[in-house]
Amino acid sequence: MAQRKPALEWPQIVGELHLRGMTMTELARRNGLPMGSCGRVKGQTHYKAQQAIGEFIGYKPEDLWPDRYPKGKPRILDTKKYPPVASPKDGTAADKRSVA
Repeated sequence: MAQRKPALEWPQIVGELHLRGMTMTELARRNGLPMGSCGRVKGQTHYKAQQAIGEFIGYKPEDLWPDRYPKGKPRILDTKKYPPVASPKDGTAADKRSVA
């Protein structure tokens, strides 16, 4: 499966912010986030900071960081093919003669 390419690379994202007169720290402060959270988005996932950056520069976070947002839908297993497993805590008494 081929990876999706981000709409902008990190230097372009930072450049867009600076062209609009904004810094990462100020953007975090205005959105009520911890001071370094927007700057750490380069290497760490922080969904609120990604949302704030995306809204400010006019992109969806899914387009800027496609590897952090899976494209597929959640899968639901077929219960006929994969029946529920009995719980180990089902309440049956242990066979004490075989243990002793």
